Amino acid sequence: MDKKIVSDKSVLFALQEPKMHYIKVAEDKEEYLKIWVKEPTWLEVDKAMNSMMKIDAKNQDMDIDLNAMFKFMVENFVVKTEPHLSAIDILRLTPYVGNQLKEILPNPFSTLEGDEEKND
Repeated sequence: MDKKIVSDKSVLFALQEPKMHYIKVAEDKEEYLKIWVKEPTWLEVDKAMNSMMKIDAKNQDMDIDLNAMFKFMVENFVVKTEPHLSAIDILRLTPYVGNQLKEILPNPFSTLEGDEEKND
């Protein structure tokens, strides 16, 4: 079976321009945090996944640290915010704001879901 080869190779690359999002700061307020998030490359997704896996070869043990993954993602994918927040500030956000942020950050697990579908 002949497959069509991509003609516009720009579709192969992660977007260069970060995407701007609004995050509501509280349920009872009409104030927003403006945040720009960049699209990761495949290698950055792999690094995000590796940042959460703690492997102890000596004990043949593995732990998963989602906090380490979110810290990596904030440090590497959040380009800027209005008002300006440092990476440390972003890690201190309220659960209400943080849960919205998790929804707009890249999902490194989405690549695993695609792999599982291929195996079915």
